[in-house]
Amino acid sequence: MQSCRLRSLRTLRYIRSLQHAAAFHTSPLWYAGKSVRPFKLADIGEGITECEVIKWNVKPASTVQAFDPLCEVQSDKASVEITSPFDGTVKELLVKEGDVAKVGATLCTIEVEGEATDDIQSPNNNSDLPSDKEASSPDPAQQQVPPPSAPPAQRVPPHPLDPNVPAEARAAASYGSNDVLATPSIRHYARQKGVDLESIAPGSGKSGRIEKRDVDNFLSSLTPSKAPSSRAERPQDDIVVALGRTRHNMWKAMVKSLEIPQFGCSTEFDLTALHEMLPVLNAHIPVRFLPSEKHASQPGVSPSTFYQSPGVAAVADSGRYTRLTYLPILLKMLSRAMMEWPLFRSSITPGSDQPSESSKPTMTLRPHADINIAMSTPTGLYTPTIQAADTASVYTLASQLKHLSHLGRQTPCGLTPAEMPKRGGTVSVSNVGGIGDVKYASPVLVPGGGVAIVAIGRAHWVWDVEHGDGSGQRRLKVGISWSADHRIVEGAELIAFSESWKGWVQSPQRLLADSV
Repeated sequence: MQSCRLRSLRTLRYIRSLQHAAAFHTSPLWYAGKSVRPFKLADIGEGITECEVIKWNVKPASTVQAFDPLCEVQSDKASVEITSPFDGTVKELLVKEGDVAKVGATLCTIEVEGEATDDIQSPNNNSDLPSDKEASSPDPAQQQVPPPSAPPAQRVPPHPLDPNVPAEARAAASYGSNDVLATPSIRHYARQKGVDLESIAPGSGKSGRIEKRDVDNFLSSLTPSKAPSSRAERPQDDIVVALGRTRHNMWKAMVKSLEIPQFGCSTEFDLTALHEMLPVLNAHIPVRFLPSEKHASQPGVSPSTFYQSPGVAAVADSGRYTRLTYLPILLKMLSRAMMEWPLFRSSITPGSDQPSESSKPTMTLRPHADINIAMSTPTGLYTPTIQAADTASVYTLASQLKHLSHLGRQTPCGLTPAEMPKRGGTVSVSNVGGIGDVKYASPVLVPGGGVAIVAIGRAHWVWDVEHGDGSGQRRLKVGISWSADHRIVEGAELIAFSESWKGWVQSPQRLLADSV
């Protein structure tokens, strides 16, 4: 009788334990919540307030992983590929291709999987049967049952363009995560070449960052059978290609240029004296402009060991060089001519180019020579500005040209409003001789390009019968082609200004008195 009571008590306690456990879970449960996250257009550069979405790489219901390309956007200055900061599914594209989005506007929404999971075993398991030892323990219904603990969520590093993450955290994740270290331009270049960055990590850059040379070295090491295939099928039908934002802006600028009556002329400059001076200038390039590996060859004794002169700006690696060319010297001499001719340091005052009966156009005279440099880049034509060129040395101008060329070669273009101020320069320079064997050109002056534009051809050695004792001499000549705004500049003024510049070029010794 006592034995039956004991078995009944055990059964009753077991049923109560099942009821108590059922109050929490009655079956195994994996909970995966979902939430829709908006992805907003982050600030991609100084002064950029809006961008045009030129291409979507995904569609609604597409599955994306973090760092997968979402879309390409383009501002007036550069194009940027934006990647996904989340793992999930694209729900809706809120900005159409060709539309302009403001910074902070939502581009799309992405459904993100939840990361929390609960795993509670069912009590319908033989291991949960009460034993004889448990029969003598207190009632399980009176014991505290600890809540189920969820496994710790995996820490996901923030995406560099996630607008919901502070800028400091995005920057730290961009350079301190376990992912492959590479700039967006290098990732874009590697995708174009069909190279997996993980296969060549770590790179030769700082902290293992992959550089362009790492991708090139990898491609050169491949055999023809292993090289990524870049051959595409030849199209059989006509293809309609929409102009990109940069080329479309060029289209509009050239149409507006038809409103400007232009006066043009061409001449030649003799570079022989400058050519003879160039080896001396190259032999005395200041140490701060030389590449880092060249510093080791410098003397161990330095004037800066006693006192470091203040105000000497640090030179970026992209602005270092080992050899001067003619262009920075020509720009220096052009700035000297501009200081002699205030008209060519002037620009039309904004808003005054549409005069009324009661007002006349006005010009704004600048204190320094601001020169635009026409630059052909992989993403289009840009005109960065060298400001106050008259205050810079020939060596500094060479460094600025080298740095601008480096930024222009980036994909997307690395030029920012700092290099391309809104008001621009008053004279534009196009070095067409650096592209091909061109002697003369017909440059086109566009609104905002200043009062004149000059194209510099390629220098050639010629036999000049006007030099020497009558038999002639071998001279280095370069072709110069001008176009000026004839509303402002008279033809005689343009020719006289060009002769002033020519006087500096053909007598470079004048710079000695003017401090190079």
